[in-house]
Amino acid sequence: MLRAVVLAYSEVGFRCLQTLLAGGVDVPLVFTHEDAPQENRWFGSVAELARTHGIEVVTPRDPNTEEWLRRVARCAPQYLFSFYYRVLLGEPLLAAPAWGALNMHGSLLPKYRGRAPVNWAILNGESETGATLHYMTRKPDAGPIVAQETVPIGIDDTALSVSLALADAAARLLARCLPRLAAGPPQGREMNLAEGSYFGGRTPEQGRLDGRWPAARIHNLIRAVAPPFPGAFADVAAGRLGFAGSHWTDEPAAHPEHAPCLYREGTSLYLDCIDARRLRIAGVALDGERLDAAAFTHRFGRAPLRLLTMKKGMHDEEAAHSRG
Repeated sequence: MLRAVVLAYSEVGFRCLQTLLAGGVDVPLVFTHEDAPQENRWFGSVAELARTHGIEVVTPRDPNTEEWLRRVARCAPQYLFSFYYRVLLGEPLLAAPAWGALNMHGSLLPKYRGRAPVNWAILNGESETGATLHYMTRKPDAGPIVAQETVPIGIDDTALSVSLALADAAARLLARCLPRLAAGPPQGREMNLAEGSYFGGRTPEQGRLDGRWPAARIHNLIRAVAPPFPGAFADVAAGRLGFAGSHWTDEPAAHPEHAPCLYREGTSLYLDCIDARRLRIAGVALDGERLDAAAFTHRFGRAPLRLLTMKKGMHDEEAAHSRG
């Protein structure tokens, strides 16, 4: 029987731990994270799943201490698995399992190494992403690739819909790999880091829309950070306007002379952009107060509401990540 120590969080962590347990893997110890009070948890609880199966659960801020290294060594695992765990593991911990330390990453490595890979892929207008099972090394998301599965990204897909599809793909991928893993450490394919880039984490402030952007770029940002993620926003004279979602219409703007502007047409809200294209907006919130199309009209009237554009140089998405 395979024996593994697991470090996991989020929906990929939840689904992959489920897969290991369903596949008969002996998991004596699970590392996970305490849920942050400010985080909108949309995913299954790794801690609850593990405790339901009688597995010891620990939540240290840093698993790389001598104490935890000794605890992992006492478990005598063949593998150490990391599934969306948020702390970088040091070389002593990576060397603790007999057969290797494996990570499930949410992209088609070497593309989108690093943090928030789904959000970055949508932001950059990608048509696909995927799950990658790979060996962990000192450098993050850089070890040999064991297996991958592609996940398509539709034109209106959000970070939530893609994340859920990716969790499904990760669970399927892991299940397919279990017989290979049980036979011994599988050979991996070396990663060519020059074919990808490393992306850093995202902050809520990076959800700010710039009215100078074309429709496609605004659409990508809105759906990349749509709730339950922090969300995209823009300022208007009355306050801060948050965007619940965006739908690609491939239609011309109705009020290009006022762009960027938001307005009601029929029962829907639309955003006209400076490239004379428009987006259908799923809903907005003014300083946290949700407004549907009728409430928006009651608050702002029928005339197009102009978004305040940012000063040049205030914010640039392309400079928001580091390449490596």
